[in-house]
Amino acid sequence: MDKFRMMFQFLQANQESFMNGICGIMALASAQLYSSFEFSCPCLPEYNYAYGIGILIVPAVWFFLLGFVLNNNISMLTEEWRRPTGKRSKDPSILRYMFCSMTQRALIAPAVWISVTLMDGKSFLCAYSARLDLREFLNESHQTLPDKDLVKLMAKIPCKDVFNGHEIISREAVSRYIRFISQACGWLFLLLMTSVAFMVRAIRPCFTQAAFLKTKYWSHYIDTERKVFDETCREHAKAFAKVCIQQYFESVSGEMLVLHGQRSHKKDKDNDQEHQRSDEEKLLGIRRKEDINKILWDWHSCKPPLNLKKQGNDSNSTNGFANGFHPQTTPKHQSVAYYSKV
Repeated sequence: MDKFRMMFQFLQANQESFMNGICGIMALASAQLYSSFEFSCPCLPEYNYAYGIGILIVPAVWFFLLGFVLNNNISMLTEEWRRPTGKRSKDPSILRYMFCSMTQRALIAPAVWISVTLMDGKSFLCAYSARLDLREFLNESHQTLPDKDLVKLMAKIPCKDVFNGHEIISREAVSRYIRFISQACGWLFLLLMTSVAFMVRAIRPCFTQAAFLKTKYWSHYIDTERKVFDETCREHAKAFAKVCIQQYFESVSGEMLVLHGQRSHKKDKDNDQEHQRSDEEKLLGIRRKEDINKILWDWHSCKPPLNLKKQGNDSNSTNGFANGFHPQTTPKHQSVAYYSKV
């Protein structure tokens, strides 16, 4: 059990690298799964280019959008961008950092797809078989073949079963030549993406280290604040529902009170009191539906300023809630660890 806990904590601490690896592996698996099926090029001059480039670009765009959809921080970024200013100002540099961080992760899967597809060469062969100048591969007796007939013949090169011009041009030689160009483009693409990633990850912090640390800190804060708020709302809702149901049954029938009063074991009584005290503490003194709705609305429209004060020094503080609403809180000490995905 301890080993699983240590592994889970390690994955949480290194979840950015872990998620980047998962995105790359998913894209690689998708490319390999697609290449396992028979590539069906239309082998028509009017459609070869559109189909080949579509196979190269459209799945990459889909992977890019899917990377944003699966990233939970996209809603956090939109919420932070659209929220009213209230008592807390908005820093555009933080929003840019969060967007760039999500974009970098979303670009991993498209880059892997394009690289693997170019290395495979099938889509490139389908797209450019009728567009490249391949007269040097023609037999000497067919050098004067009309351009229209030559284009139709070249368009059939990706389709081995329908190609019927072996006496005019060597299909194997042309396919090998176009695949060589495709693989060269794939390696150049990998080199370009690696160079850009190096520039972004290594050189950028060297020029604006202080600003980079500031935006990184506050982006982590926004992510962690949202998680803590959601966890607090979840605990309050659970405690509110539990206390409400208990009070309902107690008001309808006295059987529950009788059962609680007839318990003979002191340990059971202490446990019941402890559970009841814990639920009351989680309510934080907020016991009305109107007060809950007011707090949730105030949190959205007027978040508290980031200016913490020591507890007990300012009795007139509103705790960041608008219109001077004071929830009755009971101090409780908890230690909770939150890890940011930004």
